[in-house]
Amino acid sequence: MIVVRPALSDEVDALAHVGLAAWCKGIKPLVPAEVALAIEQDNPFVPFLRQMGSSILVAEVEGQAAGIGACEHADDTISDIWVAPAFEGRGAGSALIRALETQILDRGYSEARIEVAAANERALELYQRLGYQQLWRKVVSDPVLRTKLEKIGLARRL
Repeated sequence: MIVVRPALSDEVDALAHVGLAAWCKGIKPLVPAEVALAIEQDNPFVPFLRQMGSSILVAEVEGQAAGIGACEHADDTISDIWVAPAFEGRGAGSALIRALETQILDRGYSEARIEVAAANERALELYQRLGYQQLWRKVVSDPVLRTKLEKIGLARRL
């Protein structure tokens, strides 16, 4: 059974590990080696989790944190879905997206948006399976990753 709940302040380190593990699998291969090394050393999920606090949603599978999700700007855009590789394919990502969609709907929006690196095929397939449709596809400069990535913007009516 999957439980989705707000993050707790005392689990920042554990959740940062979940985020970084997911990032290493899905995004690390797409960025320059020096950027990947810096991200692995500094783990930007730690300050992100501290800043966002209980706005971060946690998906638990069998009592273990399996994934995290967020709408960083409290708008209609899902900014973060990170599922630990050990829990992929068990429904944590879908549960997080559905919970974030409920928050988006509660904020008065009728559509949810999400962006994904085009090369992150597993995530793209998940979003499409959940009913997200492609709005655009373009190469964008990512300031955090200090590289250009082809990204796809998707949306789903709620």
